[in-house]
Amino acid sequence: MKMILVAGVRPNFMKIAPLVRAIESHNSLAASPGTSIEYFLVHTGQHYDHNMSDSFFDDPRLPQPHIHLGVGSGTHAEQTGKVMIEFEKVLLSESPDMGVVVGDVNSTLAAALAAVKLNIPLAHVEAGLRSFDRRMPEEINRLVTDALSTYLFTPSPDGDENLLREGISPDKIYRVGDIMVDSLLFHLEEAKMSTIHRRLGLAKEGGASEDSVVHYALLTLHRPSNVDEEDYGRA
Repeated sequence: MKMILVAGVRPNFMKIAPLVRAIESHNSLAASPGTSIEYFLVHTGQHYDHNMSDSFFDDPRLPQPHIHLGVGSGTHAEQTGKVMIEFEKVLLSESPDMGVVVGDVNSTLAAALAAVKLNIPLAHVEAGLRSFDRRMPEEINRLVTDALSTYLFTPSPDGDENLLREGISPDKIYRVGDIMVDSLLFHLEEAKMSTIHRRLGLAKEGGASEDSVVHYALLTLHRPSNVDEEDYGRA
């Protein structure tokens, strides 16, 4: 079995890493070479800034990509097209038994399209998630990728329900849980050792006295609809 794994943006790396660790663990226990899994990791370069991309691979616990497509930025159509063109070359060169995509970004959709047009079975990790808002590019990517996939690995019951409602055969659906939890558990002990609270003078639950620290809340926003358009959510 030869798999091509595809990552394009920062969150993808956190989803690919547990897959690679699982494959390598399987291979270490394989009874014979014929039962092992060969994998080939492709980084599309959709995230291309060092802090958003290459810096993650400086961590020795994350897998190094075998090839970097370097597609960079562009409109949705340009970026999707660039990934399809470059990824098709990899598929023709490597002749994998399966393509594996994660998440819902343009690289996910582009790699899925390129694979199925070459009749390569496709697995989608994090399948079935829906916002029910087709103004979001990610929603279009999810819908199309799931429709094309041979194997749909869902994180939760609602993912199964969404796919069944869309007419996906239950034989294709495998609920495996949230792969980001695998990354969380893998890094949990390291996170517990972090000194970031002390360095920033922030309160840690059950920690220092009220006078010496600042209590805080953390919020992250990254979708254009959340940060660029004040009235988006009211429409």
